[in-house]
Amino acid sequence: MELATSHPGFADPVYRERRNGIAALALNHTPGDPIPVAEYTDEEHHVWALVTRELAVKHEKYAVREFLDAAARLGLPADRIPQLQEVSDLLHPLTGFRYLPAAGLVPLREFYGVLADGLFHSTQYIRHHSVPFYTPEPDVIHEVIGHANTLASPRFAELYRAAGRAARRVETDEALEFVSKVFWFTLEFGVMREDGELRAYGAGILSSYGEIEEFRGMDIRPLDLVDMGTTAYDITKYQETLFEAASFDQLEDVVGEFWDTCDDDAVRRLASHAPTT
Repeated sequence: MELATSHPGFADPVYRERRNGIAALALNHTPGDPIPVAEYTDEEHHVWALVTRELAVKHEKYAVREFLDAAARLGLPADRIPQLQEVSDLLHPLTGFRYLPAAGLVPLREFYGVLADGLFHSTQYIRHHSVPFYTPEPDVIHEVIGHANTLASPRFAELYRAAGRAARRVETDEALEFVSKVFWFTLEFGVMREDGELRAYGAGILSSYGEIEEFRGMDIRPLDLVDMGTTAYDITKYQETLFEAASFDQLEDVVGEFWDTCDDDAVRRLASHAPTT
């Protein structure tokens, strides 16, 4: 697996070899079989424990109640990296979701499509130890602390499934991209008004030590399907534009209903209302 020269582990041959070895576990995995065990080092477990401890404090301050309650039910270990099979075994009785190992970024249609079946693609490698609070790519901290805790909520899990059904229903790449952008600005980087405060529910914010402290200062816009589905974003930077749900009910009514009913024609009509630049 190639790393960008800007990646913190680019100049560390030991890290690169370990990362490639862990990624290879996913390439050799057959769906339906137990997820291969990744043999983590003490240093890697230390990174997990450090980030888990610091994020827990920030979650109490910034995360929506639904996430906090779901995380408490899931009960991820705080002192070591859990194996993905272990995460699946904890998660499945709660919402029916299971994890699939991924070697890296998964094509959009494959990643979103399997959500309809209660499956979530996840990397197993962890960020470089030199910058424990930063990663330029999805790693096991993002995939598990961010997404598994969210997927432990039946209400959030149903939204993930709805996104998966939408991804399977639409046929054009343009419609799929629109669906994926709505997912990005909600289940990855969504914020919500709760008890008069702006709180985060997106897994990308909730797994980012730095971004969770900054999100309230970004350009916060009201929840809007056209705006979300047509706004460009940069995955390598903090998100400068965020969309605020007035409540969980609004998120389900607007976004859940869109995913439950959209097709290529509906997406095309929505996209046609986007302002021209």
